[in-house]
Amino acid sequence: MVVSTQTDGKSVRQVKVIETSQVTVRFCGDSGDGMQLAGTQMTTASAIFGNDVSTFPDFPAEIRAPAGSLAGVSGFQLNFSSHLLRTPGDRVTALIAMNPAALKTNIADLEPGGILVVNDDAFSKTNLAKAGYDENPLDAAGMSQFKLFRIPIDKLNAKVCESTGLTGRAVSRCRNFFALGLVYWLYGRPMDPTLRWIESKFGGKPVVAEANTLALKGGYYFGETAEMFPVRYVVPKADIPPGRYRRISGNVATALGLITAARLAGKPLFYGSYPITPASDILHELARYKNFDVRTFQAEDEISAICSTLGAAYTGNFAVTGTSGPGIALKSEAIGLAVMTELPLVIVCVQRGGPSTGLPTKTEQADLNQALFGRNGECPVCILAPATPGECFDMAIESFRIATEYMVPVIMLTDGYLANGAEPWRIPDVASLPKIEVKHPAASENGFLPYARDAKLARPWALPGTPGLQHRIGGLEKADGDGNVCYDPENHEHMIHTRQKKVEGIAETIPPTEMFGDDSGELLVVGWGSTYGAITSAVERCRAKGMDVSSIHIRYLYPMPKDIGAILKRFKKVMVPEMNLGQLVQLLRAKFLVDAKGLNKVQGKPFMISDIERGIEDTLNGKAI
Repeated sequence: MVVSTQTDGKSVRQVKVIETSQVTVRFCGDSGDGMQLAGTQMTTASAIFGNDVSTFPDFPAEIRAPAGSLAGVSGFQLNFSSHLLRTPGDRVTALIAMNPAALKTNIADLEPGGILVVNDDAFSKTNLAKAGYDENPLDAAGMSQFKLFRIPIDKLNAKVCESTGLTGRAVSRCRNFFALGLVYWLYGRPMDPTLRWIESKFGGKPVVAEANTLALKGGYYFGETAEMFPVRYVVPKADIPPGRYRRISGNVATALGLITAARLAGKPLFYGSYPITPASDILHELARYKNFDVRTFQAEDEISAICSTLGAAYTGNFAVTGTSGPGIALKSEAIGLAVMTELPLVIVCVQRGGPSTGLPTKTEQADLNQALFGRNGECPVCILAPATPGECFDMAIESFRIATEYMVPVIMLTDGYLANGAEPWRIPDVASLPKIEVKHPAASENGFLPYARDAKLARPWALPGTPGLQHRIGGLEKADGDGNVCYDPENHEHMIHTRQKKVEGIAETIPPTEMFGDDSGELLVVGWGSTYGAITSAVERCRAKGMDVSSIHIRYLYPMPKDIGAILKRFKKVMVPEMNLGQLVQLLRAKFLVDAKGLNKVQGKPFMISDIERGIEDTLNGKAI
């Protein structure tokens, strides 16, 4: 603990500065209160300062829910630390609530003794009623468990902005930066990155830029001069491997990975998509890169989107379509067509809460069965699942590597947690990226067999218009070799087995499974997708307590790595945390005949580390989970 002396020009006071290794801050308010922007700016400032960061934005499905309503609350959680982070944090260290609805929907996540900053001006009778409060909760006895700071943010923000001449709504739009400035002071965050952003963003509107600058500084200096804050905190820099980093979300990483894969192969990239939450940002991001030979097409519906993508693949493009679970349902027949025609196609599925429209802005992992089995007939595809936002970049490249090497459709499963969450990402050296070599057959005068196969059972990727390479294409069963329509029973069974064997053969070119912990023992925790951070951190904590537990994370869901079965059998117990009712559990039990148990969560929220930690303890103690 260090004591610092500060002055407001008239008096001198002492403020304790406490060093801490990790802080989790959540901004929450109406969807129009700029909570996502405030959180994003603090993330940038923390990363520049040198902390490791992990974020999770949470916003409502309604485009504009009624102001002050529970349904309209938007939040942004940031975890920053002096050590390696894998999640956006469990319990919240500091909660900034801009209205009663934000308080009500988020207070349960604030740790006892945590900092609670509220916009006291917003706790009017009208707003309290909208949030379902009969009385002001700030006056309740239960608030004594928190460090509560009731600040008239609206009035203070209006005061600091009055010199700009702005009034009403224009001034209120700046209050998120007043709150942000206060938090910057509280945790020793630098203002310069945000001040530069304001200048860049609002350079053409000097009055707006001035108001936001005054609001940010006003919040910061209010914290410095107000008598209500006896303590501030500092989080030292993290020991991060040297390199050039940027903040990246899963959707942006996916887009950049798709572009990179196409550039590595020297091919144009085509992205056909219909807007759907939470996948739309991939389309938005790719649309910015026309100069990299990227073509984006916003189709009128999901079926048109994938059919256009199939056409692009047929004509030799690196072709991708992106969607979420409802879109995969509509694309299923065309995915089957890609399987039958054996064209390289990548389908990005950013999973969300279901069924039907479900929880469009919340996360879930419930589309695994759909990706595996959601098509008519024997219709195998390759399925991959990145584990972190940054890993979406690598798996996008790997999706194209597999699709073109084996001439198969590849489904890449991410989810809302990965798509919207962000982390520092070390920009890779281009020379270290994998090579993707694509070969199209040359013109021929000796006849062409479109379903002749190489050692990996992949058929040739013939470009339309190439002399001598005319062949049939379509959804009817093909004769092996010449590709003519064939109803012969033996040929159909042969082709079914061939397509299946081709996909299963992908396992020959995927890496072995990485173990976290011992390679045998009492308990193995198996995860996939975005559960990686919580699982690995929980296993790390439990091993530090002396528990016999290890973990693996399956990034190749179909086909699985060849060593999975042997790994599972080296442990007495297997636990599988999933944000569904146990889809991977069913697959592991059926395929490997192991008594795997599921730890399931379907709340639209990601696992916390403590959730899995309790599951590990209960499993080792023989309790039901």
